[in-house]
Amino acid sequence: MSKQTRYVTTPIYYVNDRPHIGHVYTTTLCDVYSRAMRSLGHDVFFLTGVDEHGQKVEQSALEKGMEPQALADLNSEEFRSIMEMFDLTNDAFIRTTDKEHTMQVRAFVSTLLERGDIYLGTFEGWYDEGQEEYHTETSARDLEYTSPISGKPLVKATEKNYYFKLSAYQERLEKFFETHPDFVQPPSRKNEVLGRLREGLQDVPISRTNFSWGIPMPSDSEHVIYVWIDALFNYITALGLGDKTNDWHEKRHQYWPATFHIIGKEILWFHAVIWPAVLMALELPLPRCVYAHSFWISEGRKMSKSLGNFIDLETIESYLEEYGMDAWRYYLTTQGPLGATDADFTAEKFKETYNAHLVNTVGNSTSRVTAMINKYYDGIVPSELNDGERVVLLGFDWPEKCKHAVQNWEEAMEAFSIAKAVECGMALIREVDLFINDTAPFKLAKDESKQMELGAILYQCLETLRIATMLLSPVIPNKTREFQEAIQAETCSGNLQEQAQWGGIKPGAKVTKVALFPRV
Repeated sequence: MSKQTRYVTTPIYYVNDRPHIGHVYTTTLCDVYSRAMRSLGHDVFFLTGVDEHGQKVEQSALEKGMEPQALADLNSEEFRSIMEMFDLTNDAFIRTTDKEHTMQVRAFVSTLLERGDIYLGTFEGWYDEGQEEYHTETSARDLEYTSPISGKPLVKATEKNYYFKLSAYQERLEKFFETHPDFVQPPSRKNEVLGRLREGLQDVPISRTNFSWGIPMPSDSEHVIYVWIDALFNYITALGLGDKTNDWHEKRHQYWPATFHIIGKEILWFHAVIWPAVLMALELPLPRCVYAHSFWISEGRKMSKSLGNFIDLETIESYLEEYGMDAWRYYLTTQGPLGATDADFTAEKFKETYNAHLVNTVGNSTSRVTAMINKYYDGIVPSELNDGERVVLLGFDWPEKCKHAVQNWEEAMEAFSIAKAVECGMALIREVDLFINDTAPFKLAKDESKQMELGAILYQCLETLRIATMLLSPVIPNKTREFQEAIQAETCSGNLQEQAQWGGIKPGAKVTKVALFPRV
């Protein structure tokens, strides 16, 4: 397989509040994908960061008696700290106050001005202060003049703004969606976008004058660039596409276009319509896919601090302390809202998932097999061969099963179907348990004439577990590394397809018994 580039991004997180499960979830999804692609030998660039401009940050800073930059510095460090806390392997962390970003944003906006894609006009309509999003009279009426996210009333606004000619890209966007049916995922989100697109596009304001905390418009310092336009540019400014003289361009420009923009569903319109139109105006390639996941709710209700069901950092840390990091990552990626519906985070479901999937499946199978090899072979891996031929029992063609699992895993990961990819590894482990129950090695061990079959069974179980845990390693990296070390196997280092071929464990290797997931 040829080495290719993979570029995956989170949205940049707004610094007016502390990190919570939504931020951790999106970033963990991107981390799992990045680890998987690196294990396949691809050249990966994984970007996250923070959105530091806008009216809300300015207001929050004033309320705290701080300068906006000081508040942004404080909160951005908190977001940066979660990258280490959750074993996240991002390659860069961008801030919209980075001078490299601000210079490039002004350069891109200057280009749009020169090409006639931006003009000065007057906005009359409604404004969602929480989302910092504009709505026309028609849109506001459909929303009953309340924010679809916070439920708070929209504010009537009249303001002189610079506008981006979004309406000029109606036909090009319609054609693009027609020729790129997988551009927005999951399909239900694409249908939402197409429905709104059919209503006709309006030009969108891209500047504000009622606050100063932002990037000034080129040649008109009374206006600051609208926070959402500023934020969207991060995906290309981080690669230096707006300034060929800086280090970012030299080291990173080859990663564009993005493979996946992973976002929450509430910001889909900006990413699926406004962002592609801006890129078209700049004559830049469009991303391969915008994937908009749903929300986490908690204990059956929308998360709320007043209800006491908000999954904040303190709550998350209590789960890490009780269950461990890998269990947290596993629950998020397999039970999370990657599809069209919201996911309910409950303490009971977390415990059930931990026990059923990690303790009783991964933990039990790896413990059983390593324990039997230690008991019957003093920890030395037996052979599956008889006179140079593999011993096949009950029709279990393990090399073929593993080969198909690896192929299916790779296809699922490439499509960002993370839970489906995880299932490829878990299904192999469940088959190992079935194989042990059907062949009963603990009975064969008592029969001297069955030693060849016993050795073959235990070799095949161990080798299958080695391959299965390689497939699980992007999600549970610490425990799979622990298992691989216990069986003296190489941890995957950029060539999974080769390392997952049958026969990676050599007879005679020393195996230590493991207990990966203790029962809580």
